[in-house]
Amino acid sequence: MRAHQIMTRSVISVAPHTSIVEAANIMLKRHVSGLTVVDDAGKLVGVVSEGDFVRRSEIGTGRKRGRWLRFILGPGASASDFVHEHGRKVSEVMTASVVTITEDTALAEIVDLMERNNVKRLPVVRGDKVVGIVSRANLLQAVAGLAREVPDPTADDDHIRGRIIDTMEKNDWCPFGLNVIVRDGIVHLSGVITEERARQAAVVAAENVEGVKKVHDHLCWVDTVSGVYLNSPEDDDLAKAS
Repeated sequence: MRAHQIMTRSVISVAPHTSIVEAANIMLKRHVSGLTVVDDAGKLVGVVSEGDFVRRSEIGTGRKRGRWLRFILGPGASASDFVHEHGRKVSEVMTASVVTITEDTALAEIVDLMERNNVKRLPVVRGDKVVGIVSRANLLQAVAGLAREVPDPTADDDHIRGRIIDTMEKNDWCPFGLNVIVRDGIVHLSGVITEERARQAAVVAAENVEGVKKVHDHLCWVDTVSGVYLNSPEDDDLAKAS
């Protein structure tokens, strides 16, 4: 399998001048752990993630280095720490040297890149524009839904996946972080919904795409106020049976 067969296409991005507070609120509201950072031309310039908010002066978690270590590292390290802990804009805390992949990157290479660079997500680029993102969650979804003896995805599966995503993204009930995996006409839907009626709408949308044989619902419901989440009924039944 390759990146384009599991990647999330609806990538949430912010600008370098976006405030830290706004970026944090976007991540909480959209239930994502990272955001791509793009300039006014849409070019990828960085990534900001949950880890960039761990060491912050507002919550008293700034890095404490001993005097001897500060001496060894020099003033440059202290200056960098200060910017990361007190910066007000995304550009001041983001990771600028981003590891990227293309739509044709094989899953084995994706996993290798994640492990080698200690990252949880890889932007998928076409030229210098972001067209998707592959996270550990996407890989987990692929393993959970497709770890069985089935044929490799075909061109028809790719077309089915594209039509399902195109149909859903036109609607305001489209799940956050929508991911669609298709194998031999069998569809696996995953993502986050905040309204139960969106679950049925998503399943119906997939069922109406020509070539779809069956739809598996892995959509997770999240309460936007409390943060409480529930797995799909199908996943709950599978968990009880195992």
